[in-house]
Parts: sequence; structure tokens; C-alpha cells
Amino acid sequence: MIDLKNKRVLVVGLAKSGVAAVRLALAEGARVTAADRRSGAELGESAAALEKLGAQLALGPHDERVFLDADLMVVSPGVPLALPAIQAAKRAGVRVVGEVELASRFLSGKLVGVTGTNGKSTVTALTGCLCESGGGRTFAGGNLGRPLSEAALCGGDFDYVVCELSSFQLEGIETMRPRVACITNLTPDHIDRYPSHEAYGLAKKRIFMNQTEADFGIVNARDAATLELIEGERCRPVTFGFGTPVEWAARFDGERIVARVGEGDESYLVRNRALRGEHNLENAMVALLSARLVGVSPKHVQAGLDRYPGLAHRIESAGIVRGVEYVNDSKATNVDSTIVALKAFARGVWLIAGGRGKGVSYAPMVEASLGRVEAVLTIGEDAPLLAEAYRGHAEVVDCGELAGALKVAFERARPGDVVLLSPACASYDQFNNFEERGERFKALVRQWAAEAEGK
Repeated sequence: MIDLKNKRVLVVGLAKSGVAAVRLALAEGARVTAADRRSGAELGESAAALEKLGAQLALGPHDERVFLDADLMVVSPGVPLALPAIQAAKRAGVRVVGEVELASRFLSGKLVGVTGTNGKSTVTALTGCLCESGGGRTFAGGNLGRPLSEAALCGGDFDYVVCELSSFQLEGIETMRPRVACITNLTPDHIDRYPSHEAYGLAKKRIFMNQTEADFGIVNARDAATLELIEGERCRPVTFGFGTPVEWAARFDGERIVARVGEGDESYLVRNRALRGEHNLENAMVALLSARLVGVSPKHVQAGLDRYPGLAHRIESAGIVRGVEYVNDSKATNVDSTIVALKAFARGVWLIAGGRGKGVSYAPMVEASLGRVEAVLTIGEDAPLLAEAYRGHAEVVDCGELAGALKVAFERARPGDVVLLSPACASYDQFNNFEERGERFKALVRQWAAEAEGK
């Protein structure tokens, strides 16, 4: 615990995490100032609501005097710690922590921390589902949807806390100690915030820094970068995936996941449509290892694997109409993500792709499509580039918009086929965000299903 009574607490950044941190600090009796470079008009109702609760607002360009006047500064993950005003405060002796560090001081229960470049959201949600299956009071959030401070505001008394942790959040921890810490994988990312890939990896490595010999670190057996990160740490190493396992590990034997977290092997079936694809086998391995290491029984782990509903917009089944499955993977806003989705299906794929591209080659996506894709139904700004990339490799139909692409798919797909929205592009040319694009896809599928049923 940390005593915030009458302390001067400055919360920097008023996105979801910052707003939750303000509310938590106020609930603990602090005198809170909330700072954001945006104006009150830009922040809208959230700023007014915080002021009504008793927070002072410091909006617009940062005033260094406000930063120097704090006893404790809580920084939202979207705010770089390298900001001059934050660095000046640190030099003056102001204590600076991240939102997850603050929240962790007000929580009980076994903590599972999940980081990595890809897969961490699915692992967090799935681990939460497995823990809930065992009947324990569970919170799953962090970088995934619900800020960790919301768990503290709910009373903080949980059996299990599963927290997705970005590299930005890990920069701001001091004492946060996961019972189980997971790094799913490590590939280049956030090159706008880190001077090098090595610096990015060192931020991820902080997930292990407060662990002891009684704790566990789960890393990818075929990812040399994550294996290097755990070297020399005090926690017990546990591996997952398709590389060489250590003593405690999870692997796939061709039919089921085989795990060892003590004496003898345990086996689990992954038969849930929401967990198809090799990448989801790995996600399931991380989640079941995490759940077992915090005490969830094998029976409840299997039950959780079977009932996991999946995350919206991530290879999400939108329904089966006349034998054709419609799959919403709107979250795939880059080529690598679309490749992962394509590999989840063997054949008969009608791929809806396009939008605002990111200036990368589509060649790897074309290669992953060979033998799988019946036709590519293009939409949005990058439709011409996709058509050029697929020339001679697959049929391409320029559909313009999502409704047009689905109309072609409705007319031409046959039972056993899959219509896959996996755009490999951002949505901003035609939608506000990938969520809106995915919801539109699902609404169109529902409309088609209703019309098909009425015929």
C-alpha cells in the first residue's frame, strides 16, 4: 500500500489510464492535479467530470512549475517519460511512477503480467477466462481495455489479476511483482519511441525485475530474443511453443498441448473455433501455463479453453450463412497480422483487404495466400497496390467499399468457404477506426443472414 492522504499527486495524460488514476488517487484522499496538453474542449466530458470529482485541471502546454510542485507524479502510458518537464521533476526529487505501478499498490491476489510485441491481448483475455473458470474473482485488463486502476477502484480484493503490460507501462514500474511474468515474443516495434530494438527489449525485460526464485517467467522457446531477456533473472524459466522446451514447458504434440508444471505431463485439447491457427496454439500455451502456475486446476483450464469467446475483431467468427463462414479480423491493420489470419485457414478463403496502407510490400501476404485464397476483394485507397501485388497469383475484384466486397462474397462463396475481412491496412480512409470497420462487417453479415433466411 501507499499512503496518498493529503499528498499532492499529479497525473499526466488523461486517456483511459490517466482518468482511472485520477479517480483512484482522489478516492485515496490525495489532492490531485490532472495535466494534459489537450484543451478542455478536446477532452470533452471526461475533464469536466474529473473537475467535478475534485481534481484540479492543468490543460494545454505543460507548466514545469506544476510538475515540480508534486509529491508523486503518475504518468499515463502514452506519455513519454523523456518529456523535459517530467525529467526536471525527477531531478528535483519528485517520485515518478506509471499508472500500473500506482494501481498495483492497492491490489491483492496472484498477479499475472503479460507483455510482448504480438499476442498479449489474446493471452491476457484467455488467461482471465481460465482463471474465472476456476471460480476465483478475476480482473483482466491493463493495456487491454480496462486500466488496472479500475481493479483497485473495485475494491482491489481479487484472487487473480491478469494485466497486459506494454513496454511504455513497464517503464513506469518500481515494485510491481508478477507471480507469473510472460513475454510472448519480441519483434521490432515502436521505433518512434525507442532509440533501438535493444532499448525496446530492455523495457520489456523490466517485467522480471522484481521477481524472486518463487516466481515464474514464461518465454517463447523459438524466439531467441525473449530467451535472452530471461537469462540471469531470478525467476524460474518456463517455455512454450515450437522450440526446444526447458524442464517446465508447454509444447504441441500434433494433436494436443502437453504441459509440465510439476510432476508429470498434462494434456489439453484446443478445439475452440476462437483459438484456431498456430499463433493461437501458442497463445493457449502461455495462458494455460499461467493459469496452472497460479493454481487453477487442469479441469478448469480445459473448461476455460473450451468456453473462451475470443476477442472482437481478431479472427472473430461473425456467423455461418448457407455453409459459408464470415470472419471479422478488422484488427489486422498490417501485413504481418493478415498473414497470421491467412495461416489459420487451409483453403477456400475470400479475402477482403485494403484501406489506408502503410507503405510496406504486400509480397509476403501474397505468398501466404497461395493455395488458400480463392479471390481478393479489394477496398479503399490501397486497392490498386493490392491488385498489382496479386497480379498473376489470384483473382482480384475491385469492390470499392466493404458492402460491395461482401455482396461479391455472398454471391460467389460456396459451402465450406471462408469470407475473411483481414485488411492489412488502416481503416481511416473509410472508417473512424478498425472497430467501426469490424462492426460494419458484422452488421452486413447479420443483414445478409436475415435476408437469406427469409428467402
